[in-house]
Parts: sequence; structure tokens; C-alpha cells
Amino acid sequence: MKDLIDKLSSYNIFNYLFPGIIFAVIGTRVSSFHFLLDDIVVGVFVYYLYGMVISRIGSLLIERLLKRVKLLHFASYADFVTASRVDTKIDILSEQNNTYRTLASVFLCILLLIGFDTIHMFIPNISTYGLLAGLLFLLWLFVCAYIKQTDYISKRVTVAKSDPPR
Repeated sequence: MKDLIDKLSSYNIFNYLFPGIIFAVIGTRVSSFHFLLDDIVVGVFVYYLYGMVISRIGSLLIERLLKRVKLLHFASYADFVTASRVDTKIDILSEQNNTYRTLASVFLCILLLIGFDTIHMFIPNISTYGLLAGLLFLLWLFVCAYIKQTDYISKRVTVAKSDPPR
């Protein structure tokens, strides 16, 4: 287990595992659902998955919303890649930036969980439909994440081809 934890990058810890654990702890305390697991090994994988989902919600929903309402402005990806070669601190700042976005997503998800839990008290059968809706949402979320990540890779390849490292 220690070897597995040692192999996780700081990005994976702060943008997947840490938010997943926070969600599990707070979500268990504020809702009727139980997200905490007794088995630490299984727990690490499940919390990591929670964090991945939460991170993708931040990336695909919160980020897009903030861009749409003009509260967020990104440099072009080519400029980001080029500047990262010159200033290595940009990668660290970008990682911290993603952590803030993911934490905002954690708290949004907790609010949504509280809302779902409240509805669940009044409509007990909603769990069946909620599970189906949740699975469809996760399918959509990870397909969109795959498309976005593929786009980043393509842009990075384009920049690398046009401006090879010296």
C-alpha cells in the first residue's frame, strides 16, 4: 500500500485523493448516505474515484461556467506550454489552481448531495432513478473529460512540433 501511495504524484493526491476523502467524510456526516469505507486499500481506490469525478465536475462544469460569465480568462494553450518551459513555477501554480477548482467542486457536490438527500426523504423511490441518472451522468462526464484531455494532448503535440525544446 505504501508503494502505491508513494507512486501517486502531488497532483493526484491534491486533485483526486484529498478531495475524494473530504467528500466522503463530509458527505457521510451531512447526509443519510455512508461514503466512508473500513477497508483502507479499497477506500483509497474509491476515494480516488470520488475525487476524479469531483475534479471532472470542476473541470467540465465549474470552469466552463466561470469562463461563460467572464470571471475566468485562460492564456492560449500554446502560450501556456511555451511559458512553462521558461518559468517552471507555472506548472506548480497551475496545479494549485486546479486544486482550488476541485475544492470548489467538492463543496458544490456536497450541496447537491444534501439536496438529493432531502428529495430522497420525500420520494423514497427516487434512488432507482437517481442511480440510473447518476450512471448516465458519469458516462457523459468521462466521455467529455476524454474529449477535453485528447484536445489538450493534440494542442501540446502541435506546440512541441512547432517549437521544439532547445
